[in-house]
Parts: sequence; C-alpha cells; structure tokens
Amino acid sequence: MLKLLSDMLPPNNELPTSTYEAKKILCPMGMNVKKIHACPNDCVLFRNEHEHLHTCPKCGASRYKREGSNSSTSHKKRPPVKDLRYFPIVERFKRMFTNINDAKLIRWHMEGRKSDGMLRHPADSPQWRTIDRKFPEFGQEARNLRLRVSADGMNPYRTLSSQHSTWPVLLTIYNLPPWLCMKRKYIMLTLLIPGPKEAGNNIDVYLQPLIEDLKLLWDQGEKVYDAYKKADFTMCAVIFCNISDFTGYGNVLGYTIKGANACPICEDSTTDIHLKNCKKNVYMGHRTFLPLAHPYRKRKRSFDGTIETRVARLPLTGNEVFERVKNIDIVLGKLYKKPTTSSIWKKRSIFWDLPYWEHLQVRHCLDFMHIEKMFVKALPEHF
Repeated sequence: MLKLLSDMLPPNNELPTSTYEAKKILCPMGMNVKKIHACPNDCVLFRNEHEHLHTCPKCGASRYKREGSNSSTSHKKRPPVKDLRYFPIVERFKRMFTNINDAKLIRWHMEGRKSDGMLRHPADSPQWRTIDRKFPEFGQEARNLRLRVSADGMNPYRTLSSQHSTWPVLLTIYNLPPWLCMKRKYIMLTLLIPGPKEAGNNIDVYLQPLIEDLKLLWDQGEKVYDAYKKADFTMCAVIFCNISDFTGYGNVLGYTIKGANACPICEDSTTDIHLKNCKKNVYMGHRTFLPLAHPYRKRKRSFDGTIETRVARLPLTGNEVFERVKNIDIVLGKLYKKPTTSSIWKKRSIFWDLPYWEHLQVRHCLDFMHIEKMFVKALPEHF
C-alpha cells in the first residue's frame, strides 16, 4: 500500500515505501508500541521479573504457540499465544506540548474558561475542586493533566457477534475545551487487550503498564518542554474518573453487579425481589430516594402495596470503600476459582494503587449511551 501511494504522488516524494522506513519515522516521535506477551490464562504479563520465562509461573501454560512436540524453532522466533499492545503515554504527552496550539489549549480550563457557576465543563464540577483542595500544588499548575480512562469490549471484525472481544483502553484529556476533548484527535489509545475472550475480572493484569506510568506521573512527574511558554516544566497527571458500561464497571471496580446486591450505591441495603419463574432479580425500592414528604411514598396501589418510610443510604466515601476492599486478596487468572466469601466485592481494583484514588468523590461513572437506551426502553408507549 505504501509503495502504491508513493507511485501515485509526484516524483521524488519522501513518502516511505516500506513498513520499516515508516517505523523509523514514527518511533522517534513517541508513537512506538510495546508488545508485551501475556499468559493465555490471564495470570501474568511476561515483563520485569517474568520477561525471560517461557512458561507462566502460576499456571505453567506455555508462552508461545506450539507447532509440534518436536519443533526445533527457537523461542525468540515463535509467536506468542497472546500479546498485549501498550502505547506509552509519557512520550505522547511530550509530543503534544511541542505543538504551540496544543500547549496553549491545555491551559484553557484555567485561562479561557468562563467561570459563572454553570456546569459546562468538568472543571466546573465538585470533583475538580476537590483535587485542587486536596492537592494544591497540583492544582496551581494549569498544565498538569486531568485524564479520563475508559474501556469496553468490541469485535474488531465488523460483526455484532460476541464470539470475539478485544478491549481497547482510551484516555481523554479534560484540560481541553469541551468542543475538543472528545475529538478523535485528542483521544489516546493506550492499551489493546487481546481476545478472543474478555479478561473480565483479570483486567488488572493488563492495566499494569498504564498504572505504572500514571504513578510515575503523579509521584515524580516528567520534565516536558512547553512550546507555548518556551520553557521546561514538570508535568504531572491524575485520573479524573473512569467511564464504562455496567459490565465494565464490575470488571474494573471489582463489584458484583448481579444478584440481590447489584446496586453499587445501596450495596448490601439494596431492595430486591426475586422472580421465581424467570429467575431474575428486580429492584423496586426507588421511592427511598424521594423526599420524605413526596406523595408517591404513600401510594400503595400504584406500587407494591406498601407505604415507603425508608431513606436511601448515601454513597460511601473513598475511605469507606477502601476499608472494604483493602484486605481482599485473590489470585488473578482464569484457572483460579474465586474465593467463597459473603463479600459483594470480588477484588481490590488496581486503581487503588494510585495514591489519590481514595480521595476522589466520583471514581467510576456509567456511560450515558447505555443508560439512555435502557431508560427509553422502560418508558410506556404513550410517552
């Protein structure tokens, strides 16, 4: 394809005609990709202390595809069973600040935003002010990045079949104006978690490279040249929130999203009714969120025949959630059974390794697309 495009352009053009030449141009720009071999059972990544192993240290599965019992092919030339693609984020952030326009737009939330008490941008939210109050040194630097991470499964073969599920992990920069931060140009693909089966609860194994870079950007920062100010500065970054659908919410957070306690706000105080015929749980205690004087609380015939006198529980703070999950110790991997405990938490999410995670008011958000879709389906026909 590269050679064909080169022939279509005028003579003596500088378009690379091979993949090797194209990589020589892209890699110095910070657009390289790291291929990290992974255990086929999602136990570990073959990096750091496991880099030179040929089998998984936990389950013993082979790292490479087997071509036969008597194959003499060296391990270096044999393809891996599963490999993770990681696009390093630090070099990409550095490249963004070398562009004068992008370096100026990064400061928009502090210098160009209209602050009148209206909610137009994440910078107007209480979460943004909480970070500024908890970490004043971070908040005073307008060029420190506030990122949103999101992940979901998709079939890369242009079909709606669920037989293959590859999980991309994306980063969005919330420093930018609202008309730019959701543009394709500024959304960064950081991880490509391979299929064909989703990692599920073991997604923490594949998030390790990203979390390590995020911890580095928070603890030490990275020296970056700002083309707009024409000076070096130490750039830091924070994960503002995570956005996913409800299934991804359960995988990333480690909360049980099925059964009697599926509500992540009410948790063990969830009001549910188990339908015996269809073997499903339905949740009918929504009147607890209404004010105490609301007339719907006393309408028996319109609901379940009772008067609602209970009050909904407030969401748990970050410290309270961390106290519930800090002692949960599980072994990640498909071959390991989940511990038989009464806890509604399946694991301690890897995001708790970030020093600031427990101080955030809103750590996980549900995407609007699925909520709107399910809400519209539930409306009566006359609406």
